[in-house]
Amino acid sequence: MKKSLFALSILSSALMGGSQAYASVENPIHVVASFTVLADVVKAVGGDLVEVKSLVPVNGDPHDFSPTPKDAQDIKRAAATFVSGEGLETWFTKIVKASGSTQPAVMVSEGIKTHMFNEDGHKIRDPHVWNSIPNVMIWVKNIESALAKVDPNDAATYKINATQYLKQLDKLNKKIHHDINSIPTNNRKVLTSHDAFGYYANEYGVSFMAPVGVSTETEATASRVAKLIDQIKKEHITTYFLENSNSARLIKQIAHATGAKPGGELYPEALSSSQGPASTYLKMMSHNTDLIVSSLKK
Repeated sequence: MKKSLFALSILSSALMGGSQAYASVENPIHVVASFTVLADVVKAVGGDLVEVKSLVPVNGDPHDFSPTPKDAQDIKRAAATFVSGEGLETWFTKIVKASGSTQPAVMVSEGIKTHMFNEDGHKIRDPHVWNSIPNVMIWVKNIESALAKVDPNDAATYKINATQYLKQLDKLNKKIHHDINSIPTNNRKVLTSHDAFGYYANEYGVSFMAPVGVSTETEATASRVAKLIDQIKKEHITTYFLENSNSARLIKQIAHATGAKPGGELYPEALSSSQGPASTYLKMMSHNTDLIVSSLKK
């Protein structure tokens, strides 16, 4: 379902007076992305011609983020600003207003077919589109188009970078399908902290359960937790996963009540540091899949 929260365009740099940017390896254009996963994909398309600043830091929660005056300054001088949209960056409008910018951002999820969750009788759009690689392939095309507009002299380079990255994404997508398909369908059940893997579930055929909804800003009700505990026991789910960007307190309480054992740490919406196992989007998807598959094979 297409959304048009933001126009697919660029955020002109105030320092350039609205003029087009001209990039070089020695003088890359400055762009801003809302969170680390998106920043990495932008970097893959932009290459050495683009310097990318992620507003949300590594291991940070993109739902619950408090921008700083420095973030407003970065947006003000950026040649382009990228957001995922679909209700993820609820804090973004405020920081853009604080920056003084009047130009729209690039909403990279434009064109992605989204789905809704039913949470306590309310329909909530799931913003975690990047947990399905085909969706990120749409991101790549939107990012390429935006960079070519802000820096038309290097459009051919951005196209080459995008084409190479799309090949890597397609290869990994096929591998994930192959690895997940090695697990019997009835055994593909995973317990995590919050509903961040809906698109992964749809694409790769894994069932995810979580006590908290699509946003970590929400709180799990007692009735939801009780139903989840009953379901875990009934379906004999023996492993749970932590998430790098949010609290483990509730999921550990549920594990204690059900006897589920820890299966490791997943990265649903934030990359790790460069020393961690999920320092890029490709590594993040590989790490999450490897952890899930190894758990389900036990």
